[in-house]
Amino acid sequence: MTKIYYFSGTGNTLWSAKKIAEGLGNECELFNIGIEAYKDKIILEADTVILLFPSYAYGLPLIVSRFVKNALFKTSYIAAFVTFGTSPGGTLGQLSRILKKKNITSTFFGRIPSVENYIAIFGPQSTKTIEKRLLMQKQATENICEIIKMRKTNSINTFRPFSAFISFLFTLGLNSFYKTYYVNVSCNGCGICERVCPVSAVSMQENRPVFSSKCEHCQGCLNWCPQKAISFGRLRAATPRYNHPEITISDIARKTT
Repeated sequence: MTKIYYFSGTGNTLWSAKKIAEGLGNECELFNIGIEAYKDKIILEADTVILLFPSYAYGLPLIVSRFVKNALFKTSYIAAFVTFGTSPGGTLGQLSRILKKKNITSTFFGRIPSVENYIAIFGPQSTKTIEKRLLMQKQATENICEIIKMRKTNSINTFRPFSAFISFLFTLGLNSFYKTYYVNVSCNGCGICERVCPVSAVSMQENRPVFSSKCEHCQGCLNWCPQKAISFGRLRAATPRYNHPEITISDIARKTT
């Protein structure tokens, strides 16, 4: 039995998780960390546990960090992979430090390049760049299956002070980021933002989305909105949005598969 735990906002990480499950060819289960992290008891019991998550400001998404810290691992092998658009920074190093405190050493750490989805800062990617990054993600994901089958392990540098500082600032910002999302007149109350939010931080009230402090700043709501009605910071309504082209709203909204 292999259990794959993923966190995904726009579908990049979920796509790799699904492809890894297909490539392993054995009994695999997928679990959304956004749901699992809120359970009273988090027990990860399987022959192999795979963790997939994006890099947020060179660090782990806060909910992924909390999930791993609170989890009881009952497995002989762990593989962890970070998806990233610009740079993963010290994301894997941060995870390695958490696992070491749990006396977990039989681990493989890997990187999966993907399309940058933080358009509020980096802007929309060109068609050529998107195609290139999607191909890179495909190739990296295919290689991962062989790594897991061979149960490879490695170690990584955990001393990344600059990454740790940027990640810390981002974590502080999470306390207020949700307050700076806004909805324009194009909103038709379809509720897609509520459905795709991996941590249920969006609720529909009077046919308008309301954002809560549970927000992980994954950008899923604004990128999946068909009306481009949700914006953050200086992001304009006309700015192209992004989601993985092979992941649907139904895929991302499904809590477990």
